[in-house]
Amino acid sequence: MSDPIKHECGLALVRLKRPLTHYAERHGSALWGLKKLYLLMEKQRNRGQDGAGIGVLKQGMPHGAPYYLRHREAGPACLDRLWRHVHGEMARVAKDQGASATDAEALKRVFAFAGEVYLGHLRYGTYGGQTIDACHPFVRHSNWPSRFLSLAGNFNLTNHDEIFRLLTDLGQHPVGNADTATVMEKIGHFLDVANDAIQRRADADGVTGAALQLRLADEIDLQKVLQKASRVWDGGYFMGGITGHGAAFAYRDPNGIRPGWWWEDDEVVACASERAALVTCFNVDPDLIREVRPGHAVVIDHRGGARELEILPAREPRSCSFERIYFSRGNDRDIYRERKALGKELVPAVLNAVEHDLEHTVISFIPNTAEIAYHGLLEGLEAWLAEWKEREVLRMQDQGLLTPEALRAVLAVRPWHEKVAHKDAKLRTFISDESDRGELVGHAYDITRGALRPGIDGLVVIDDSIVRGTTLRQSILRMLSRLEPKRIVVVSSCPQIRYPDCYGIDMSELGKFIAFEAAVSLLRERGQERVLAEVYEACQAEEAKPRPEPVNHVRRIYAPFSDEEISARVAALVRPRDLPWQGEVRVVYQTVAGLRWAIPGHTGDWYFTGDYPTPGGFRVANRAFINFMEKRSGRAYEASAG
Repeated sequence: MSDPIKHECGLALVRLKRPLTHYAERHGSALWGLKKLYLLMEKQRNRGQDGAGIGVLKQGMPHGAPYYLRHREAGPACLDRLWRHVHGEMARVAKDQGASATDAEALKRVFAFAGEVYLGHLRYGTYGGQTIDACHPFVRHSNWPSRFLSLAGNFNLTNHDEIFRLLTDLGQHPVGNADTATVMEKIGHFLDVANDAIQRRADADGVTGAALQLRLADEIDLQKVLQKASRVWDGGYFMGGITGHGAAFAYRDPNGIRPGWWWEDDEVVACASERAALVTCFNVDPDLIREVRPGHAVVIDHRGGARELEILPAREPRSCSFERIYFSRGNDRDIYRERKALGKELVPAVLNAVEHDLEHTVISFIPNTAEIAYHGLLEGLEAWLAEWKEREVLRMQDQGLLTPEALRAVLAVRPWHEKVAHKDAKLRTFISDESDRGELVGHAYDITRGALRPGIDGLVVIDDSIVRGTTLRQSILRMLSRLEPKRIVVVSSCPQIRYPDCYGIDMSELGKFIAFEAAVSLLRERGQERVLAEVYEACQAEEAKPRPEPVNHVRRIYAPFSDEEISARVAALVRPRDLPWQGEVRVVYQTVAGLRWAIPGHTGDWYFTGDYPTPGGFRVANRAFINFMEKRSGRAYEASAG
């Protein structure tokens, strides 16, 4: 993705089903579970570079000894620094305490990161800055293990304020305004309620001490706790939690907006945001990895038994299509096929854009995430050419024009593909002057000079999306124009991003979307500015209602124009005004129909269609337009620290 946007976080949960001695004997290390957590987080590194954290729960610790420890790092290279800390601690206890990876009992006693339950998180912050306090896992402390809660997740809620008020109505005083902490307090409240009920019965039976702790662990019903806590949540989420007595859960929203997967065998239960991470970590067939069903949670009791239980009734599946286009790693079997299909679906539009002149067109991609769609585009062009060659040979044969030379000329036609763009290492800017910084941005990509014939050949470059158009304008088009092609066609493997997201992707300011900018520009050019005022009034009226309707008034901004008109205006807007190159710029977007054909099982496409899966999404879209008209910057929703 050439336009950087922050997005979905990553979750990893590892729950061992055997004592640590088992792993020391069978695998040669009592840290087998920690190593699995490490691998799950490394294989999801793409999901967060603002912060990383792990929490470790130790069961059966003597009174007075800590049973939960966590470590978090924020900022650049956070994951590397986190694991350096863990490895440093291991080296220290090995040196000072003589503990080894095969001595399970000693290791658990002296090494902070040896335990039975592991929770890991990778953060792309949509709220809260890059501070340690904003990093997961979050902790709700208690001297009672069955009331202790640690939570990490990949989520945003659109009705954070409502949940916050519910907590204060209960008499609580929540600290902080991130919805991660608010959600944790909501779960924690009902965890307390469950504990109170069990403890009252235990008091009547005269049960105390260790027997009381065991009864609490046996009778806490996490399914009911989550059902009561999440009744009013509006948003997308996949979250993991650990209680102090060793139970755990991984819970997915009822629309399945956020991805969640799990694996279980006789040694472990593991959950992650991406299937490919679990496949690699445990070396199993992808078909054996189970998707957490929408509205369900994988609930693991304090003995390690796991069940997938319904928390809320599943609603219409609306899993995030951006996961498939860009966010998730492309080595997942199905995602790889889908991204290639996105490229193939663009073949007719690309051919029209280059006027079917493949002999004078170089096909390339904007590194690095569009490469799979690029290969799909090439395969689609090869298939189209195969049919064209057959027709051309038959035509020449019918007209008596088929000679060996003519046949060789037809057979020689093939897609001309080159790697013309290279993503450079991130340039460090030590110059405070904004104009100088803008000049440096133009060097974020390098080109392969001589890859085409100046003034003769055109250039097609595919990107996975065009969000703001900033990088195209400031960097990519400037760089590509140095090749002096006849024309540049920029192709997006996803449709025009027209509406804000409030379920995880950090893009809720309408004025920053190049497609929205194009539509507004066309309205003003054609004397239809009244539409802006009418939509503004409609959005204000909707927001003033006690219960706003799930209606998206912003759709009216795009209604007068075809997709092609929007694309043409985008091409004009992203072309730098001071560009000396005189060639033509064209922009081609994937269609919504093409997206749904390529990714049939993931219909979360509200940022393209404006069709939101929850009422909160419609409220956010309308609020985003009000903010645009009132020239307010910032998000149109309450975002999370994750």
